[in-house]
Amino acid sequence: MSKKKAGLLGLFFLCLAAFNVMLLTHRSPLSQKAMFLLELEGDRAQDVQVFYSETDAFGSNRSAQAALDKPGQRTGLAFPVGMETGYLRIDLGDSPAQWKIYGASLSYGEQTAQVPLERFLTPEQTQQLGEIVEDGQAVSISGQGEDAYLVIQASLEDFRPQAEAQARRSDLIKNILAAVFFDLVFFILWRFRSRALALPIEVFQSRQLILDLAKNDFKTKFAGSYLGIVWAFIQPIVTVLVYWFVFQVGLRAGDMGQIPFVLYLIAGIVPWFYFQDALSSGTGALIEYSYLVKKVVFKISILPMVKLISALFVHGFFVLFAVILFSCYGHHPDLYELQIFYYTFSMFVFVLGICYATSAVVIFFRDLSQIITIVLQVGVWMVPIMWNLDILPARYHWVFKLNPMYYIVSGYRDAFYQKAWFWQHFDMTIYFWAVTIILFGLGTAVFKRLKVHFADVL
Repeated sequence: MSKKKAGLLGLFFLCLAAFNVMLLTHRSPLSQKAMFLLELEGDRAQDVQVFYSETDAFGSNRSAQAALDKPGQRTGLAFPVGMETGYLRIDLGDSPAQWKIYGASLSYGEQTAQVPLERFLTPEQTQQLGEIVEDGQAVSISGQGEDAYLVIQASLEDFRPQAEAQARRSDLIKNILAAVFFDLVFFILWRFRSRALALPIEVFQSRQLILDLAKNDFKTKFAGSYLGIVWAFIQPIVTVLVYWFVFQVGLRAGDMGQIPFVLYLIAGIVPWFYFQDALSSGTGALIEYSYLVKKVVFKISILPMVKLISALFVHGFFVLFAVILFSCYGHHPDLYELQIFYYTFSMFVFVLGICYATSAVVIFFRDLSQIITIVLQVGVWMVPIMWNLDILPARYHWVFKLNPMYYIVSGYRDAFYQKAWFWQHFDMTIYFWAVTIILFGLGTAVFKRLKVHFADVL
């Protein structure tokens, strides 16, 4: 073994060891959910919403909702709340009603602690409530408006030791599985490094050609039209205005937590516009550039990337537009917004892996482009862009989080206004990159397998 190869091998194992140490020593923040159980009776069917917070400042991103659908009957409702809970705000419907609270408790695992009824008799804060009196074994409350609520103290500190122990066990299992997966990936990459490095080397060698083709693609996409490339920006802007009008003006959607609906919409729809444009154009890259595919000496593997880079020009404009809009609402740029570069790169790699497969398959199965169009039309509603995931019961959230675009959309919102770093979502980051690596590997394998037949079919 040569010294150069031995040095590279040593560096590889050093990086792998450091990565394993990082994975195995990671500890997730305590985020397990406890349950707030409320036994109550109302004289009409209404939705009851519970907000939880460390202090008495509440936001819709920390809330749970349950339906009281049996008027006149004593009903038990369960609300998942965070372990950091110190205060609970109980919203008693959206119209005047009479309520009776028979009991309340907090539970985590097998532990349960009762919340004394006295806290409902002397709440920390109230709004639009009439007299609160003890009526036998219940507390009677009269709601007198459309936003009646009361705030009580309710701490989960007694459950923290059990929650931390459970979190450590859960972290250990997830970290070991993640380490095994990525170790396997790294060893496969090392074993087949000549093949694995072929595409990056090809892209690096053709970087100037890729950039020139991307610029030309962007310019010629709207060639011949009077407004030219302006159309690339008009359509997304019109789409945003339509969504804003329908949801905020027509359906009267309120603020999403502590920000206006328009900011919530922009932060989520900007990455989706790029994903939609990149996937659609990337799928048809080989067909559109068929005259280059037929050239024996041309490196056709760069064509899907050309389309994705071309779409980045429009994406950059909308990111800048979002930054300016957030600034107008008082959310000025800071270091968190630098994460947009990370999330854009992550999305680029994710969609590139898909496009390698779809651009190759669509040559033999042209209906795939129509299927992708339909999937994108439905997919925009499967990601919380125009709606908040918290409106659904917590037990269904994992279904939507399986979609890798949930990670990207949430990441843009973290960068713009939630002010959280991507490594704070360690589990989601590991999951996203695991899925991305698998899809990229499958996509490039399909592309290489079908590559020899492209010229014949086209």
